[in-house]
Amino acid sequence: MSATGDELAGVVDLFGALTRAELSAALTELAFKQGQEVDDAAVTEAIESAIAAYVLVEYQPKGDDDGNADKEDENDENEFLLTVGPAAFPTLPPNAEDLPHILDYESRTVDRDRLAEQVQARLQAEAEAVVAADDTDRAAELLDVSYDIEAWADIDGGEVRASLSAALPQD
Repeated sequence: MSATGDELAGVVDLFGALTRAELSAALTELAFKQGQEVDDAAVTEAIESAIAAYVLVEYQPKGDDDGNADKEDENDENEFLLTVGPAAFPTLPPNAEDLPHILDYESRTVDRDRLAEQVQARLQAEAEAVVAADDTDRAAELLDVSYDIEAWADIDGGEVRASLSAALPQD
C-alpha cells in the first residue's frame, strides 16, 4: 500500500493524533480493506517523509520543552504522537472513514499552543542547521514551511524566514 503524506495526515486527523505504531496499524488495516499488500519499510518511509515535509509533526503531550518525559510518569502517554502539520492538506484515502469504527483508538485532543511551540522550535533548529550546512535545497523547502506555519498557528515565522532567505542565492 502506498499513501501520500496528505493521506497519512487524513488518517491521523480522524483521531486527532496517533502513535507511529497506531498509524502503521491503521495503514495495514486500510491495505487489507483495499486488497493490497503492506510493505512495512515503505510505511515507515512514508511516515518519515511526511514528518520531514511538515505534513505530519511530532507532538510531545507531556514533559519539558526539550521533549523529555516527566521523570515521575514515564509511560506510553509520554511518547511522541503524530498529528497534522502546517504543510498538510489532509485527504482521506479510500475506506479510511471506516477506521474509527474498526480500530479501538481513543480520539486525542492536542494542545495547539504547546504543539505550535514545539513545531516552531523544530523549524528554528532545522533552519539554523541548514543555513550552517549551506543546504540551499532544504533551506528553500523550510522557507515554504515558514509561511505555512503562520497560517497554521499563531506563530511569527519572520525571523526564520529572514535567515533562510539570506542563505539562498539571490537572482
